[in-house]
Amino acid sequence: MLRDRYESDPRFWAIIEYLAIEMEPELAQIDKVLEDDELFQLIKNDLAKRHPHTLETGRNSTPVEVGLRMLAVKRLYQFPYRETEWHTKDSLVLRWFCRVYFNTVPDHTTLNRFALDIEPETLHAFNERVTAIATELKVTRGRKLRTDGTVVETDIAYPRDSKLLVDGVRVLSRTLKRAKAIVQETAQVSAATFRNRTRSARKQAHRVANYARRRSKNAKAGMKKAYQRLVKVTQASIQQAQVVLEVLQAQSLQASDRIIEVLETFIPRVEQAVDQTVRRVFLEESVPAREKIVSLFEPHTAVIRRGKAGKETEFGRKVWLDEADGGVVTRWQVLEGNPSDTTQWRPAIDHHIEQFGKPPYQASADRGVYSAGNEAYAHRRGVKRVILPQPGYKTEERRQYEAQSWFKRGRRFHAGVEGRISVNKRKHGLDRCLDHGEDGFDKWVGWGVIAGNLTVMGRALAAKVV
Repeated sequence: MLRDRYESDPRFWAIIEYLAIEMEPELAQIDKVLEDDELFQLIKNDLAKRHPHTLETGRNSTPVEVGLRMLAVKRLYQFPYRETEWHTKDSLVLRWFCRVYFNTVPDHTTLNRFALDIEPETLHAFNERVTAIATELKVTRGRKLRTDGTVVETDIAYPRDSKLLVDGVRVLSRTLKRAKAIVQETAQVSAATFRNRTRSARKQAHRVANYARRRSKNAKAGMKKAYQRLVKVTQASIQQAQVVLEVLQAQSLQASDRIIEVLETFIPRVEQAVDQTVRRVFLEESVPAREKIVSLFEPHTAVIRRGKAGKETEFGRKVWLDEADGGVVTRWQVLEGNPSDTTQWRPAIDHHIEQFGKPPYQASADRGVYSAGNEAYAHRRGVKRVILPQPGYKTEERRQYEAQSWFKRGRRFHAGVEGRISVNKRKHGLDRCLDHGEDGFDKWVGWGVIAGNLTVMGRALAAKVV
């Protein structure tokens, strides 16, 4: 049965008083923010959907309040799940902050399940409520908006066609091994159908890597031959998997549902990896980024080229962030592929007006967002000062317009968004997503943004108290 919270333990307060433990001022303010009932109910609504009768029956669960606060601690301090459990067990202050008191601290697997039960949409609503609280407490007034994009990498190895093919053979082979215990003997399925080709695939991948280090024509020819063998091995594994899949689907056994799901998921991905290898290596085509698969396990990963010095190509997802004055990130959006920055201006303006009930007095973005239409749209929506520097050639009139003191001050203010993104990457995990799948990616970014906002609010409110 889902519980809301543990009862406050007077013994705990006595020990806190006796030891004269004082919570960090920022953490004390974050503690007050998380007492908000709307934030609590958002998380509770998701956890209540775990089972049909979660709210009424079953053994007592870890309280919602404890799970919410431990997830906040995890991202505030960039702890893995296991370390979040250890640090909470070890610290009286964190036991108090997480409302565990002298009760058993939930283990890392329980905390992980809590995180999985929370939907991405809930975190968007959670952040909107955090922004509303920041407005009520005068941390932000919503008078300024600056918006910019960044890339959050997915947790994958550097993508190579040979590695993708080896991964495909490995996944299909181990799945066939699991299926062997279930599939009934038929004329269609022989022992050869379950052959594990992982070693053969790895052998050819090593040859590809060895030939790739050399520059000679013979090495290029040798690499093509190794790729041909690797593709044949992969295609043979695909054919085996398709045979077993058909048999499992015909037998309709409940025990085979998970295996069928894995095969239906990975066979098309491995086929795509074979297709792009054939096109790139043998047909010498330049495969467009939108048609590439760079990871079998994180297929939503996009190839993003932004021309950054030292990192021309990034593998992950482009994320757009809106920040209001006071340092509060009001919105994040995980984008598909690598769309033009100009398409993100209008959603940023619209969301800001919806969040604060009024347009920002000043709105700014980089030159990549500029267009005459975007500038006009902001003015129509009531923005007084639109800071969108025009790229390329500028007329004399445009140069004079951008030379005005308010425009220059706006540009200096906008530069701060880069610092906000950098802090969230370094302190709250927005450099690399460690969760899986599209929903996991969105939630990872969401918790990073929320942790960053809670830190900003805690610091600002603590300064006011002092």
